[in-house]
Amino acid sequence: MTGLRRAARKRPTGARMEARLALVLLLPSVVVVFGIVVYPMLRTLLISFFNVDTPFGGRFPFVGLDNYTSILTSPDFWATTRRTLYFTLVSTGLELVLGIGLALLLIAPLRGRWLLRALVVLPWALPTIVNGSLWRSIFDAQYGALNAVLTQLHVTETYHAWLGTPFMALNLVILADVWKNTSLVAFFLLAGLQTIPRDIYEQARVDGAGAVRSFFSITLPLLVPSISIVLVLRTIEAFKVFDIIYIMTRGGPASGTQTIAFYTYLQAFSDQRFGYGSALAYLIVVIILMLSALYLRLLRSNEMSAL
Repeated sequence: MTGLRRAARKRPTGARMEARLALVLLLPSVVVVFGIVVYPMLRTLLISFFNVDTPFGGRFPFVGLDNYTSILTSPDFWATTRRTLYFTLVSTGLELVLGIGLALLLIAPLRGRWLLRALVVLPWALPTIVNGSLWRSIFDAQYGALNAVLTQLHVTETYHAWLGTPFMALNLVILADVWKNTSLVAFFLLAGLQTIPRDIYEQARVDGAGAVRSFFSITLPLLVPSISIVLVLRTIEAFKVFDIIYIMTRGGPASGTQTIAFYTYLQAFSDQRFGYGSALAYLIVVIILMLSALYLRLLRSNEMSAL
């Protein structure tokens, strides 16, 4: 009995020591997260209520919600938002369609399938700066590979400035983004395809279902969770796209490829309107949260209807 009492008295002390040790081990991570994520977010929110026009310290006038109201009444903001929505919808839609086809090809029992999977992942593995520089050189008006191929094939007699018109430039940037990210979408969907039992297809084949009917009746419904995850991730990434546009077009020509993230960068760092840029950044967060909530609601309603 005495030994049991001693053990009972020691147990809380040991638990407290373990809790303290866990706290000590977690403390560096908490400090890093606070310093890199939490503090900049709170400071950006605070700056968005002031008219900050310099990166150096000082006393800045408090403007309240004026930055937000100025943004929401700006034609440039709404034009940039429409352009960003177009970029997001087109790029995400193309990546999803091409990714499904590529995933079906990757799961097919082909000889040398491992080599095909290794080749497919290469575009996504390339750094964005390399990808953007590659496509910018392909579309170059003077020495681009596209113009050279078209003239050699006698499709055209003159070189074209492919990135010289706003709408064409925007669609070519979308092409570069789709080329890079389709492989990522394909591997997400490939993981979903590998969870579908093969005997379902065998039973459907016995019932007389062909490949097309099996795809729309079996594959596509069972891929809905994977598709929803892909849509959420790619929509968020596409909506805040910046790097490939910065490398390929710098937002031009005539602001034709400016997305909302690039517009925020120009306002905050080129024009040094840091308060205005901070308010823009928080509006981007709100829009992304709304899009994500819409996708998750559609997923939840789909799951409920399936039940």
